[in-house]
Amino acid sequence: MTHRDLQSLALAHSHSIESLLTRQNHRGMDDIRRGLPPGYLLRAAHTLIDRIGAVFIVTGFPVADTFETDGPAGALALYRLTERLGGTPTIISDPTVVSALRTRYRCHTITEDSERDARELFAQREPQVVISIERPGAAQDGGYYNMAGEDISHACLTAEPYLAHANCPTIAIGDGGNELGMGNVAKGLSKLNIRAAVSTVDELIVADVSNWAAYALCALTDWLAGNTPDNIGQIQIDIDSLVAQGAVDGVTRQPTATEDGFTLADTAVLMTDISQHLSEEHVA
Repeated sequence: MTHRDLQSLALAHSHSIESLLTRQNHRGMDDIRRGLPPGYLLRAAHTLIDRIGAVFIVTGFPVADTFETDGPAGALALYRLTERLGGTPTIISDPTVVSALRTRYRCHTITEDSERDARELFAQREPQVVISIERPGAAQDGGYYNMAGEDISHACLTAEPYLAHANCPTIAIGDGGNELGMGNVAKGLSKLNIRAAVSTVDELIVADVSNWAAYALCALTDWLAGNTPDNIGQIQIDIDSLVAQGAVDGVTRQPTATEDGFTLADTAVLMTDISQHLSEEHVA
């Protein structure tokens, strides 16, 4: 296969997987996807491969006095992907998430003065890529809101500076419109009944569940790099561990090994479909 053929195949895979990620469309993300320049999953994958070094992963969505499984599980998948590529990942999150992860993963805690903290952190370790996954983003009025429109500002430490002060490519993943980076699709989000986030990034990835986008990005990146990706068993381990550390499902608010109301069987079906697409050696 020529380099040109491989690039065409990779782009076809990206388009197919982007569509798979929003086929449930329970929050209107398939409509939002159609407003994005196609191939964003592939562009993000190339960014991760080309920018080896310090990678900062911002995550953590507060719910029911704790944090939800969606976001941190995907962050862990991205963490391992970064290591497979030869980079050095760090997860940036709230004290509750960091407390759950820091014994096994490199973490950094968001502070009240995140503007100063971001500048100091990046002066110590210049990032090559900053990724946000399922992290609340401020709306136009400066407040933070969940999908029900409830004001959760009291539970949110501001994370925008970790993207704004990054002198490198930024990637964001979201599934509802109230997450960091969703300002990229502000026009589309204006049609939804939500308090949309306004911050922007270089590349936005949308999905029915943010974790699913992370798993898909890892799968495509590993396919390009020739690495062996995580499997559903590893995802199960991650989510079980997060629940044991206090995480809950963001929709049901129950301490179950689910992601936004979807079971791991649902995730397994998606991962199988993604694997099947990546096993195809021709452009449909």
